[in-house]
Amino acid sequence: MSSLDKETAPAADAKHVGELGLASTNDVERIEAPVTWRAYMLCAFASFGGIFFGYDSGYINGVNGSKLFIEAVEGIGATALSESHSSLITSILSAGTFFGALIAGDVADWIGRKWTVIMGCAIYMFGVAIQMITGAGDPLAAIVAGRLIAGVGVGFESAIVILYMSEICPRKVRGALVAGYQFCITIGIMTASCIVYGTKDRTDTGAYRIPIAIQFIWALILGVGLMFLPDSPRYFVKKGNLTRATDSLSRLRGQPKDSEYIQLELAEIVANEEYERQLIPNTTWFGTWANCFKGSVFKANSNLRKTILGTSLQMMQQWTGVNFIFYYSTPFLQSTGAISNTFLISLVFTLVNVFSTPISFWTVERFGRRTILLWGAAGMLVCQFIVAIVGVTVGFNHTHVDPSDSTKTLADNISAVNAQVAFIAIFIFFFASTWGPGAWILIGEIFPLPIRSRGVALSTASNWLWNTIIAVITPYMVGEHRGNLKSSVFFIWGGLCTIAFFYTFLFVPETKGLSLEQVDKMMEETVPRTSAKWKPHSTFAGAQRDDARLVDPEKSV
Repeated sequence: MSSLDKETAPAADAKHVGELGLASTNDVERIEAPVTWRAYMLCAFASFGGIFFGYDSGYINGVNGSKLFIEAVEGIGATALSESHSSLITSILSAGTFFGALIAGDVADWIGRKWTVIMGCAIYMFGVAIQMITGAGDPLAAIVAGRLIAGVGVGFESAIVILYMSEICPRKVRGALVAGYQFCITIGIMTASCIVYGTKDRTDTGAYRIPIAIQFIWALILGVGLMFLPDSPRYFVKKGNLTRATDSLSRLRGQPKDSEYIQLELAEIVANEEYERQLIPNTTWFGTWANCFKGSVFKANSNLRKTILGTSLQMMQQWTGVNFIFYYSTPFLQSTGAISNTFLISLVFTLVNVFSTPISFWTVERFGRRTILLWGAAGMLVCQFIVAIVGVTVGFNHTHVDPSDSTKTLADNISAVNAQVAFIAIFIFFFASTWGPGAWILIGEIFPLPIRSRGVALSTASNWLWNTIIAVITPYMVGEHRGNLKSSVFFIWGGLCTIAFFYTFLFVPETKGLSLEQVDKMMEETVPRTSAKWKPHSTFAGAQRDDARLVDPEKSV
C-alpha cells in the first residue's frame, strides 16, 4: 500500500514529503496536473453560488418600488417608502451577511469548505421563508427579519465559495473560473430585474412575493449540487488527511490517484503547508484570528499587509458607486422626470452588467489582475465625473414642474439626461469587466493556507460592511428631504474611483499564472509595482528535498 493511502498526522506535525512517499520536482511548470473538461465543469459549478448572491441584491430594488409592497409597509395611499424604511430594508441583508462571512471563516476550517456553503444555503432558505410571510401581520418586521437571516446565509456562501474555488481551480484558469462567480452574480441581478419587471403590474401580493420566492430555487441547486463535488484538497492537507486530499485532487484534475501529476501537485501543497506552519504555527482560536494581523504594514508579505489588501480591495469595490446604481437607480431615475420607464432602464443597466463580465474571463488571464484593475478604475472615474459635470450643468439637477400635472417634474434637457444614462451604462461596463471580478479573484489568492479561510472571511465581511454603510447612507445622500445631492453624488463616486486607481498602482500585486503557493513566494520576493515580472524559480517540495539532503546526504527523497 502506498503512503498516499495512509492517514497522516496533522500538517503541523507532518514529515517531509519524501518521507510520506510523495514524488517531488524542481520543475515549476510540473506542479499542477493537466485538467480535463469534466474537471473544469466541476470547478466551475461552485460559481453558481453567485446567482443567489446577485439575485438577493437585485430583487430588492424593484420590490422597494412596487406599489403594493409600499402600501403594505407604509399604509394605503403611500407612494414611496420612507427614507428610513428604504435604508433599513435594503441594508439589513448586508448586515447579516457581514456577520455570516466572519462566522464562515471558522466553520470552513471545522467542517470543510463545501459543507459550509451547503449550511449557508439552508440558512438562506429559512430567511426566504420568513420573507414570504410579508403582507401578513407586520410586513416590515417580516421582510427585515427574513433578509437579516438570509444575509447570514449569503455571508457563508459569498466568503467560502471564493475560498473553495480558489483552492480547487487550476492556476492557469483560476482567474477566469473565479470571474465566473461574478458573472453569476450579474446573471442573478438580471434574473431579479426580469422577474420584478414581469410582476410589477400584478394586482395581488404576487407582485413582490413571487420575486422573493424564486430565491429558493438558487439555494436548492447550489446546496444539492455541491453534495456531489469533492471538498478542497488544501483543506484536507491542512487537516493532515492525505488520503482524502489525494482522492479530492484526483477528481478535480481528472487523473488517476497514483498519477505522477497528482503526486507532484500534492507534494507541493504539503511542502508549502509545512513551510507556512513554521512561519504561522498552530495556536488557540483567538491566536488564529490574531495571526491575520501579525507583521509590519510596511512589509509586502506580512499577514497584516495581506489582510489590509484584501479588506481594502473589497471596500473600494463597494465604493465605486455600482451599488448605488443597482440598489437605488429606480427611484433616482424617477426623480429626474426624463425617464418614462425606469424599470426598463434598470434592466438595461443589468444587461450591460451581464454581457460585460465575460470579457474578464479572457482579460484577467491575458493581461493580469493588476492591469485590469488599473484600467477599470481609470475608465470608471472618467465616466463618473462626466455624469456629475453634465448633471450639475444641464442634466439631472435641472427640472421643472409639468404644466399639465403639478405633482410631476420634467427634465429641462432630456438629451443631457440621456447622455448621463449612457455614461452610467459605460461605467457599468468598466466595473463589470474589471473590478467586479478582479477584487474577488485577488482575495482568494493572496492569503497563505494557515490563515486563508479567515483572511477571505475578513475580506468578504469588509465587502458587506461597506455595502451596508452605502445602503444605509445613500437614501439620505440623495433623498429630497435630506442631502438631495442629485448628480453631485457622482463627484463622490468619481473621487473614490480615483483613489482606487492610485491604490492599485501602489499596492496591488500581479498574481496571474501562479499557483497559490507561488503567490506566497512572489509576495516575499518582490513589491507590487514589479510583481508582474516575477517568475517562480523553485518548488517548495524540491527545496524541502534539497534541505533534507543537506542534513543527511544519504537520505533518498
